[in-house]
Amino acid sequence: MGELHVNMNITLDGVIQANGGPNEQDGDFEYAGWERPFWDQESSDKLIEDVQASDALLLGRTTYDIFRGYWPSATDEIGSVFNRVPKYVASRGKPELTWATSTQVADAAQEVRDLRQRHRQIHTWGSANLLQTLFREGLVDRVNLWVCPVVIGEGKRLFPAGTAPTRFEVVEPPRSFKSGVMLVRYRRLEGPPETVNAAKAIDSEQ
Repeated sequence: MGELHVNMNITLDGVIQANGGPNEQDGDFEYAGWERPFWDQESSDKLIEDVQASDALLLGRTTYDIFRGYWPSATDEIGSVFNRVPKYVASRGKPELTWATSTQVADAAQEVRDLRQRHRQIHTWGSANLLQTLFREGLVDRVNLWVCPVVIGEGKRLFPAGTAPTRFEVVEPPRSFKSGVMLVRYRRLEGPPETVNAAKAIDSEQ
């Protein structure tokens, strides 16, 4: 079985909204484009390396619409991958599948299980609403966080209230870049979060 990797640019306080810049879905969000000051050649090269490891994209409809407005005409290293691989659009409506190799996924909870059988490494970018379904159904294998050293204080968060309780472990030592961005990779663990009663733990050690 293949894996589903969630890739996300995120602030220190967990905000993911409008990381790359303003768009019509974000309205007048004051801090649109907050990730831009924190990228350099080193971190960009690593991002490209990650993109090239994927053989499919799974996107929510909003993210798909943003991507299809830009990437189809891009010829750089990221664009060449995004344009080549199959793209699955999670939507119960009628998305405009004008981007080549795009297919609608009407029931993500059911259909993504099959996609993981057909692909080696599916990548999800953005798609905050879709992620809640993927976490709830236990379909996420890894979360790759590109953490930017900034606090926004408002906006959509990766894990809002109501997110399914989930445990993770660090896959490899976090990597920091001169620009300030830090890449942290987590693998999802089975079972609910574990808890420890601090008082009982101290008593047992005495």
